[in-house]
Amino acid sequence: MRKYFAFLIVTAIVYVPVFAQDAKMNSFVSNLMSKMTLDEKIGQLNLVNPGGGLLTGAVVSQGVEDKIRKGAVGGLFGIYGPEKVRKAQDLAVKNSRLHIPLIFGLDVIHGHRSIFPIPLGLSASWDMGLIEKTARIAATEASADGLNWGFSPMVDIARDARWGRISEGSGEDPYLGSQIAKAMVKGYQGDDLKKNNTIMACVKHFALYGAAEAGREYNTVDMSKIKMYQYYLDPYKAGIEAGAGSIMSSFNEIDAIPAPANKWLLTDLLRKQWGFKGFVVSDYTSVDEMEEHGLGDLQTVSALALKAGLDMDMVSEGFLNTLKKSLKEGKVTQQQIDASCRRILEAKYKLGLFDDPYKYVDETRTAKDILTEATRAASREAAEHSCVLLKNANQTLPLQKKGTIALVGPLANSQRNMLGTWVVAGDWKQSVSVLDGIKNVAGSSVNVLYAKGANISDDSLLIKRTNVFGEAEIEIDSRSPEEMITEAVDAANKSDVIVAVVGEAADMSGEASSRSDISIPESQENLLKALAKTGKPLVIVLINGRPLTLTWENDHATAILEAWAPGTEAGNAVADVLFGNYNPSGKITATFPRSVGQIPVYYNHKNTGRPFNNEPFAKFKSNYIDITNDPLYPFGYGLSYSSFTYSDIRLTKTNLKGNDRLIATVTVTNTSKVAGEEIVQMYITDPVASITRSVKELKGFQKIMLQPGEIKAVSFNITPEDLKFYNSNLDYVWEAGEFIIRIGTNSNDLKSATVNWKK
Repeated sequence: MRKYFAFLIVTAIVYVPVFAQDAKMNSFVSNLMSKMTLDEKIGQLNLVNPGGGLLTGAVVSQGVEDKIRKGAVGGLFGIYGPEKVRKAQDLAVKNSRLHIPLIFGLDVIHGHRSIFPIPLGLSASWDMGLIEKTARIAATEASADGLNWGFSPMVDIARDARWGRISEGSGEDPYLGSQIAKAMVKGYQGDDLKKNNTIMACVKHFALYGAAEAGREYNTVDMSKIKMYQYYLDPYKAGIEAGAGSIMSSFNEIDAIPAPANKWLLTDLLRKQWGFKGFVVSDYTSVDEMEEHGLGDLQTVSALALKAGLDMDMVSEGFLNTLKKSLKEGKVTQQQIDASCRRILEAKYKLGLFDDPYKYVDETRTAKDILTEATRAASREAAEHSCVLLKNANQTLPLQKKGTIALVGPLANSQRNMLGTWVVAGDWKQSVSVLDGIKNVAGSSVNVLYAKGANISDDSLLIKRTNVFGEAEIEIDSRSPEEMITEAVDAANKSDVIVAVVGEAADMSGEASSRSDISIPESQENLLKALAKTGKPLVIVLINGRPLTLTWENDHATAILEAWAPGTEAGNAVADVLFGNYNPSGKITATFPRSVGQIPVYYNHKNTGRPFNNEPFAKFKSNYIDITNDPLYPFGYGLSYSSFTYSDIRLTKTNLKGNDRLIATVTVTNTSKVAGEEIVQMYITDPVASITRSVKELKGFQKIMLQPGEIKAVSFNITPEDLKFYNSNLDYVWEAGEFIIRIGTNSNDLKSATVNWKK
């Protein structure tokens, strides 16, 4: 499609290049901008949703086609499919004055058509290669569906399970979150953005969105700079360092200024300190929502956002409708408008859209690249690796492929809820239920007695709010709760073991799905209590999008398998784990509290002057009078059908100086008769420093496979870089002194050894 742009290649204008390393791009963009009117430049900053897709707000853009013809739209999101994308691109390329192509985005969060486990579940695999693979498949499918921009990865650190979007991120740890951010960006963007099977990543939500007060969506965030730098900012930075082409600003305020208008955040930190060269897009209508924050009218907040460093306005159209007036009134400058326009055009150039605006609308790829046998196999693999075994008394699992199983629960025969939240293009009708998965894996030698047992919830208000999109995720049975429980108990009494599939409907977590009570809904708890009374082994399979409070379940169930929302191949993957075709290896990346009253609860907390150190209750200590401080399941926790033992830590030296390198080694032994994977975790404690430090911080991990009886040495290379932290001046430093190296199977169960490290 070069013919549409050949006339733009005219005499070069003088410009200090933003991307000095790419003179060809700079020359092209400069020539193009020299031909653009002010209205056309502002138009590039306008991202609209024409409707028909999944909305995350109450607004749908109006008059989209006419605006595209006028050059008043830079990108579209919410539509996909080669035919639809081609029609929209035609409007821009063939009908606008300068024929500038559109960029097409979508929320490709955990897969596009082939759906993988929710990101919180994927993170439980601790497998960077696998996570990168899922993003690569998602990019291949999305690009085959006409898209070239994905609003992912979501890298917000979250310590509050009430927050619905904890499902969309990688948990509570900045080190692990950073590794996952890098893997996902690499998976989406590949090694060349101009290839038509890659998409531009969009790291979100910048910044601190996961720390919303009370775990309530869109709420205020307020924290110190040290806390930001030490615990929350690293995953965003990691995504940028991996080459992410775009960033999405968050809804929340930071230091009393909302993120879309926060110059310290978008310019001083992001561009000047971190050197980000891509573009920044707002979240859905977050520009005009700054009016509600109290910063002024639409013209005022739009000018503030542009000056702060925001480049593209999603849906608000504040840029489109007010920037020209603000320029005349001296509230913004031409240079600021040009800088944002340039960044958008550079993104399109990097995607190869000026060479071929239709490179992502190859209809032949749809059947070849979308929801194939290979992508379904990858979905199954990812779901298996994401499962976390939380309890397994009496080695109840794996189940034998014989006898009679009572399969009960409102999620046992559900396809609709297997995909989880934030699935725009996924088709739940393509998903595999747990009932079908067990039949597929166990075969005819297992007699399965199915009973629904309960509705997901009987709370009419919760049902209405969960089914807000019109999808009956929570279906109400015509029978009474008592009748359904009776049927389930009858099936249990005729069986050797009970498998109860319970938890949350898909949209009980995710955006705008904060919960004040994160227990299993009462209707399902009543079912579980009735099943427990039968005395039969009770295996609970959890389908959910967040850590839940499971104290009763942990005390009364025989085994608990956390499967999250597993994706397209849900049932097959869950059955693989239940029957031992795959030995679970996942470990949780967000702490499970005993009670919602413990929230926020996280492993890398600080001591107080009166710490509670797991001793018996003592008055005037930092503890509760009704429960222990300890969580139900700590960060990094997860069981296996194998059993592993750890040796003491062996150190190459205990006294180090300067840039010395320390090697810490443990020997891990598989003491069982089952081959299995173990995630060996390494934490460091800095007991004395110039500021207070966390009790421990994750600094390394390795996932290993051990055959029965196999012994393997696992070593971690530790340098002063691993000792660094942000001090009171926000300098990233390390201080001489004593350090405790901790290695083990989770953040609580660790071996330790002490070293002294001098400058």
